[in-house]
Amino acid sequence: MTEPAALLLAAHGVRRSYRLGRRDVPVLAGVSVALGAGDFVALRGASGAGKSTLLHLLGGLDAPDAGHVTFRGETLSRLPPARLARLRNANLGFVFQAYHLLPELDALENVALPARMARRPAAEAAAEARRLLGRVGLGDRLDHRPAELSGGEQQRVAIARALVNRPPVLLADEPTGNLDSRTGEGILDLLAGLHAEAGLTLVIATHDARVAARARRVLVLEDGRLTGPA
Repeated sequence: MTEPAALLLAAHGVRRSYRLGRRDVPVLAGVSVALGAGDFVALRGASGAGKSTLLHLLGGLDAPDAGHVTFRGETLSRLPPARLARLRNANLGFVFQAYHLLPELDALENVALPARMARRPAAEAAAEARRLLGRVGLGDRLDHRPAELSGGEQQRVAIARALVNRPPVLLADEPTGNLDSRTGEGILDLLAGLHAEAGLTLVIATHDARVAARARRVLVLEDGRLTGPA
């Protein structure tokens, strides 16, 4: 594994299997990845290659069976659950293919939620959520619930939510997978712009070569192993 000059987030020989009936099905087989501050990386591979699993490990949403993931030198799997939750909330923004917005909350409330979970004052959280929704082009949709928004608009809300605590890392799992090509291109433009403006470390998992072409670095997963540069 070649480490960037300013190592921020890394997977070290991670392995992950899942139980299917009476047998274990391997998904990742000793993957190592190093991500530096300001990196823009595409994690490319076919469906079932292990992209989402690796992204979940990097984001601290799951733990490896072997190997470990570090953020700024801290091993995520060694952290107490409350400490890990705080670290994720403050440092690791996650954008899901299926958006995962709370249907009972409007756009402003969905975006402000992570900031409220971080115990930021309500007015401050709302102000930051309003600013970000304006930045992603939804300043006139603040009081709309997810069912009242298009797929592209819901994904923009999800991106704003992932950024509300100003994390240094943004992990996006097939962020254009549920969108038409024109809307998806707009989402990619938005992510690339946010990366350039804020100096985010951006990782996009994708099966689409056109999406991967936007990144500065492409890592290829095949059958649970990296076959491209790490």
